[in-house]
Amino acid sequence: MSENKPDKTPLEDHESRKHVDEVSGVETTGHSWDGLRELNNPLPRWWVWIFLITIIWSIGYFIIYPAWPVPGGATEGVIGYTQYKELEDSQREIRTRQQAYLEDFEGASYEEILNDAELYNFAVSGGAAAFKENCAACHGTGAQGGKGYPNLNDDDWLWGGQLDEIHQTLLYGIRTDSLDSRMSLMPAFGKDEILEKDEINAVVDYVLSFSAGDHDTTRVSEGRIIFQKQCATCHGNDAKGDQSKGAPNLTDKIWLYGGDRETVYDTVYYARSGMMPSWGNRLDENTIRQLTIYLHQLGGVEESEAEAEQDGDVLELPDKGLYDDAPPESPEYEKTQNLPSGEEAVAPQPEAPVAREETEQETAVSDEREPDKD
Repeated sequence: MSENKPDKTPLEDHESRKHVDEVSGVETTGHSWDGLRELNNPLPRWWVWIFLITIIWSIGYFIIYPAWPVPGGATEGVIGYTQYKELEDSQREIRTRQQAYLEDFEGASYEEILNDAELYNFAVSGGAAAFKENCAACHGTGAQGGKGYPNLNDDDWLWGGQLDEIHQTLLYGIRTDSLDSRMSLMPAFGKDEILEKDEINAVVDYVLSFSAGDHDTTRVSEGRIIFQKQCATCHGNDAKGDQSKGAPNLTDKIWLYGGDRETVYDTVYYARSGMMPSWGNRLDENTIRQLTIYLHQLGGVEESEAEAEQDGDVLELPDKGLYDDAPPESPEYEKTQNLPSGEEAVAPQPEAPVAREETEQETAVSDEREPDKD
């Protein structure tokens, strides 16, 4: 009778079936793919230690920091850290730093801020941050503007570039519901049938003659007459605009919507009425003042009349001759004398500008009519 042998244990079974690679002498894992066997190389000792350390570190992290999700959030951890608390602490630190300047900034006038280097730098830095957050979407990150959005880096201001004027524009906006908003309305001369198409074309020729744009030189005189009747009230007899009305200067090459003939024609025909929000109900007064100083220093600094006089550049006003301090023997002084009772002196209006083509044509005609001196 044969003796029953016990079944092999898994270890004995593995030992009986283990395979050692003949080339490397390393035992294989027993896996085989199309005759290819996997070597059972042990993990590097340094890798095993790092793996164990990460396990220990993760356990400490779970205890110290919020990690395990629970209803309503996650475990707070020993130190009670959250990203919201970190943000709040950072904001508190910023406010603390700002407070050192804000107390002096709030009580200082614009003139005092401009003369204080630290307050000025504080205002410019704060204004730059506020501009990128609130204004860059329309005016661009560099304040270079775009079609329908003014370039704030030049000195061509629609509503005035002095500090108090910029402040008012920011505070109340342009064409908003505020009673103090900057408000102007250009008529749609074509759409509202105020002018015929030929008349609009003549006005466009006249306007483009100042900036050497594409225009018909033979229609400049006609356009000038129509301009004086329809447009000079806002843009001035000299076409240089009026900041109190938001009317742009038409004699330079700075265009808000474009200076090509088609765009200028559309502007006259349909009119333009862009708007800017009032920031007074969105930003605090300190931020608006910082924005004011930031915009003022971008490159479009505009001097007030008093500042210009201090610099020796006295502004020549059209009604200068009607002031009481005019010399008694001057013609301007005589205009203020012998006026009927109750009648006020009227300021002399500047003459309308004459386009270059008109001057050249008149010169040519006069030369033809002048007899030969020989």
